[in-house]
Amino acid sequence: MAPRTGLWFIGARGSVATTATVGALAQTAGLTSRTGCVADLPEVAVAAPPGVDDLLIGGHDVVGDALPKRAEALAAGGVFGHDLARAVHSGLVEVDGRIRPGITSHAGSQRDAIEQVSRDLAGFRAAHGLDRVVVIDVSTTEPPLELTAQHQDLDELDRALAAGESPLPASGVYAYAALRAGCPFVAFTPSPGPRLPAIDQLARRTQLPWAGSDGKTGETLIKSALAPMFATRALRVRSWASYNLLGGGDGQSLADPVTAESKTRSKNKGLGSILGHPVDGPMHIDYLPDLGDWKTAWDHVSFEGFLGTKMSMQFTWQGCDSALAAPLVLDLARLVARAHRAGAVGAVEALGFFFKDPAGDAPHDLAGQWRGGGGWGARRPPRERGGRGGTSPSWCACPPCSPHPATASPVPRPPDGRTAGAAGPCRRPPAASTWQAWRSTTTPTGNWTRGNAPNDPSPPAASALARRWPWPPG
Repeated sequence: MAPRTGLWFIGARGSVATTATVGALAQTAGLTSRTGCVADLPEVAVAAPPGVDDLLIGGHDVVGDALPKRAEALAAGGVFGHDLARAVHSGLVEVDGRIRPGITSHAGSQRDAIEQVSRDLAGFRAAHGLDRVVVIDVSTTEPPLELTAQHQDLDELDRALAAGESPLPASGVYAYAALRAGCPFVAFTPSPGPRLPAIDQLARRTQLPWAGSDGKTGETLIKSALAPMFATRALRVRSWASYNLLGGGDGQSLADPVTAESKTRSKNKGLGSILGHPVDGPMHIDYLPDLGDWKTAWDHVSFEGFLGTKMSMQFTWQGCDSALAAPLVLDLARLVARAHRAGAVGAVEALGFFFKDPAGDAPHDLAGQWRGGGGWGARRPPRERGGRGGTSPSWCACPPCSPHPATASPVPRPPDGRTAGAAGPCRRPPAASTWQAWRSTTTPTGNWTRGNAPNDPSPPAASALARRWPWPPG
């Protein structure tokens, strides 16, 4: 069966995208296991996301090196075997033929760039008869951005773009273009992208989901699992110092102190939230070319126990950056596609498990994210009811409460704080998890956010609300 879900990488020839592409091709051919793929765990697979073999990969990049050459370089660095790179060579050549030139700061206006990226995405979807295309940004991290009025309001942004101004960072241009083309978006880096309020407004107007930001793959993953131990054991953390050594393209870009600030901000956000108080301690990221695609983190934790006794803990983490990130990228492509099919709009908080800086009100502790305390286990997928934009994960999603998304009224969560396992406002018990809820939530074949027909490849106008199809189908 031909693939029906498109995966479009921003930074398609980078290490993470190349590793993900090699992995997807290898899994489809039965050449490797599904180790590291969260979407294949029983608790998540119940949502019935598309399979890896259902993904057709393309993308944008400003780098001209061919994808097979990039794969050979990663194999030489030990990310995967040379035999595997050779086995998927023909598939890499095909994917490389679907990579289009990325945008650059000196190539015309941002309005023209948005039009071009939107055309590339719409053409990719139409040429291959895809139901939907998920765009994932794995490009170079951008420096922090100071928000202006154009970033805060979509109408202001549209006026600036129409006037020939260039108010957006590259991540914002790609996010705007993707949403305009009817494509869900994933911010796997700390770059602003869909988190800009104006871009989030666009997602709500076009009734599309997005997820972000900054994939949680290494040291922060450990922190999000370890910090709750101190909190629940009533041990007061006095300081937590973190030192990171990175090689590869990611490390090289973060050698710039201004760019590194975006990453350190993202990495630091969760710790205080988990522990319940600010924590002293430096956070350093240093570039060491000799490490290649590998990274090392050393952490020193000082904490206080009973009677004020001072103690400490140290740990070292060593991992392959691309091999840790690539399966999560594939997971997110599959799960965001499923969220889109389920009718999710705006930030998908249920996917906070995958990110250092999860959007919305999702918790930062790993176990809480997994259980769904504000994430996938405790809430229904957010769905827009009246075609007015915005999300409300707290709305009841049972069939009697949502016969048709274009006409049904939202049913608010009761004030007593009931979540999964408690009767909803309609007195029907909600599903145990977001994934189980999504399993029974479908839309007709075709991208129901495109135009006036399921097979219409034309992107919706940025200022127009997308048409919704009957729910449930039939």
